Amino acid sequence: MKTRVKGLRGSRAQRGGSARCAASKDVSQQRSWSSATTARADRATAPRGSEGRVASVHENGPRHLFDVGASGDKGGPGAGTAVAAAGAVGAALYAGKKMLNFSSGSRPYDANVGDEYDSWTNDGVLEYYWGEHIHLGYYSDAELQRGWRKKDFKEAKYDFIEEMLKWSGAIGSEAEGAKEPKNILDVGCGIGGTSRYLAAKFPNAKVTGITISEEQVRRATELARERGLGNVEFKLMDALNLTFEDDQFDLVWGCESGEHMPDKRRYVEEMTRVLAPGGNLAIATWCQRHSTESTPFTDAERADLQFLYDEWAHPYFISIKDYEGILRDTTAFAEVSTDDWTVPTIASWRHSVWVGVVDPWIVVFKGPVVWYKTIREIVTLERMHRAFDSGLMEYGMIKGTKAQAAQPVEAGAAQAEGERPLTDAWYSW
Repeated sequence: MKTRVKGLRGSRAQRGGSARCAASKDVSQQRSWSSATTARADRATAPRGSEGRVASVHENGPRHLFDVGASGDKGGPGAGTAVAAAGAVGAALYAGKKMLNFSSGSRPYDANVGDEYDSWTNDGVLEYYWGEHIHLGYYSDAELQRGWRKKDFKEAKYDFIEEMLKWSGAIGSEAEGAKEPKNILDVGCGIGGTSRYLAAKFPNAKVTGITISEEQVRRATELARERGLGNVEFKLMDALNLTFEDDQFDLVWGCESGEHMPDKRRYVEEMTRVLAPGGNLAIATWCQRHSTESTPFTDAERADLQFLYDEWAHPYFISIKDYEGILRDTTAFAEVSTDDWTVPTIASWRHSVWVGVVDPWIVVFKGPVVWYKTIREIVTLERMHRAFDSGLMEYGMIKGTKAQAAQPVEAGAAQAEGERPLTDAWYSW
């Protein structure tokens, strides 16, 4: 049986939210807290990507964004409001597509990740809808069969943490010695939802969350103080230039932070450097499919990727295989493995739109600037869903156990002859 921490609801109308990691500059720059736990049935981690699971996602969700109102559960409190709101969203999107330019992204990467997350944190919309964790949620086979709308959107994020923690190898059963991490680094902590969750789950551990957004540090610290958590702290720090000494942390956690990194290799090397021998590195990140000479990106795929880069301040994505290669190139890991969690996470994209359809009022009352931004966000969420659904994007899970006798990793270590440097210049077509 696994346990998970309860009581993670923030004060802003339950708006606790850990805005997805803003933890890197350009290289050239979680009222009261309950620590009680509740037993939950353990879920077997089945192999991802089976055709049956993919079909369940499709059959239980709207086929298209504009179908979202019509696909709602029949009857029940708020059903009419949801359908009406869905119609309004659909009309807004139709008008937006006519009047606004969605052929290119509006926030291209320009060492601006911290500024963008400052803005998202201050306007509160992201936190309101996504809760304490601005990362995708986890939906089991049974939940997908029942239909993803029957699951609480925020609850799915806590389930993701539990699944990632179990997958990471950082914890063990009593038979395995009840292994628990003692010193945890959350790279790209957002407003600290995961950091606080881990701090409550492991009260004897010290948890440090880092981000380059000053507003995220402020909000994360505020929420930790409200909940009386003394074993977690938040720092303003660049993930590509960590100020920690070598071999400090027995769990380094990077959940949806690699997307914003202008140098993926440096990102991995820095996390590896501060990871203690025998410690676990766990990365969850959006990846593009692996291209080869025989399977190059098409012009349409390049255009789709460029929009996804430029709308949410991403310099570029790489593939799961590329990440695996970077970990192996450090020569610091005794074990490295990967997985593709697209199937258990893909429902999050349309689910995030659905929660806004059911409760649109925070956006309605914010005015035209937020309306414009929200329309763009809805379009981007749908385009993300389609990219993952088509196989252009994949949800990468990468982990490694640092060798007990690992040699220090030199930042910017020389690459093998003929190897592509995974920097902001690498992804160019």
